[in-house]
Amino acid sequence: MRKIIHIDMDAFYASVEQRDDPSLRDQPLAVGGSRERGVVMAASYEARRFGVRSAMPSATARRLCPDLVFVRPRFDAYKAVSAEIRAVFEEHTPLIEPVALDEAYLDVTENLKGLPTATEVAKDIRATILARTGLVASAGVSYNKFLAKVASDHRKPDALFVITPAMGPGFVEALPIGQFRGVGPATEAKMRRLGIQTGADLKARSLDELRAAFGSAGDYYHSVARGIDERLVRAHRERKSIGAETTFSQDTSEYAVLAERLQPCIDKVWAVATAKAVVARTVTLKLKFSDFAQITRARSLPVALADRATLEGVSLSLLREAFPLRRSVRLIGAALSSLQAPSADDDARQLDLSL
Repeated sequence: MRKIIHIDMDAFYASVEQRDDPSLRDQPLAVGGSRERGVVMAASYEARRFGVRSAMPSATARRLCPDLVFVRPRFDAYKAVSAEIRAVFEEHTPLIEPVALDEAYLDVTENLKGLPTATEVAKDIRATILARTGLVASAGVSYNKFLAKVASDHRKPDALFVITPAMGPGFVEALPIGQFRGVGPATEAKMRRLGIQTGADLKARSLDELRAAFGSAGDYYHSVARGIDERLVRAHRERKSIGAETTFSQDTSEYAVLAERLQPCIDKVWAVATAKAVVARTVTLKLKFSDFAQITRARSLPVALADRATLEGVSLSLLREAFPLRRSVRLIGAALSSLQAPSADDDARQLDLSL
């Protein structure tokens, strides 16, 4: 049976800021934009006690916590600390699947230090991270990725929790459906409308029922409701998409203005794709409206995009097709997906591509 650890750094961005600036320690802190149209990227646990959460508008966060301190993000600092943490993981196993700068799965079925249990490995990792970085990590230990993630969330912050094979099925049955990995707010609302409140309710539904309600995701829900997750820890995860977006200081519904503001996003996306030496066939446009509702529009091409001009042409076409707009727009973004390494065939067929 596999031994999986999920490591999740506690309030990572905010904790780095509090570590590096002693005056911020024990203060309600938000990383992000403090302006009226800013968004909270991360919140310290002191801020979370007031209800401040990531992705929350900064104005809302300040209403909840008038003494909230805002700091601008320092991604270079976060990446440097993340590299230190990754080095700790590598002392124990080569099977590391990063999820974000502050989160990763580790397969320690065989560990490089020869520690007797996965729990001992998790204890050593947490202690080493604290000693080297001054930061606290929570860890979940179990026999699959789903339960390891559930375990790391269970008693955060500063927690180590283990879900054994004997505990797994019963633990999942008691789990509120909103705590299932892969169940977002929209899916949770749909499940609750269907009378699915807990893992036990989910387990009671047949595979056919779940497929009918949730499509291909029904297979995943059917399995994890029984404590089953066969996904492997993938040491070399392929990047699924490249995206960029920008939030405006003032909403707009003018096509010309939106087209102009889309240009830097296109530049960034194309630059990253070029740097990563990947090509893509799918272009996605994202619009977020003044009421925070959002839409996406996507188009897949028969061959990979040849150049930035093609990306721009498809993106602007998707923008035109979104009109007339239901409301003014506060954010616009562009993304590439269906990524792959370039081939000689792509170069030859680009000559025939027309929009």
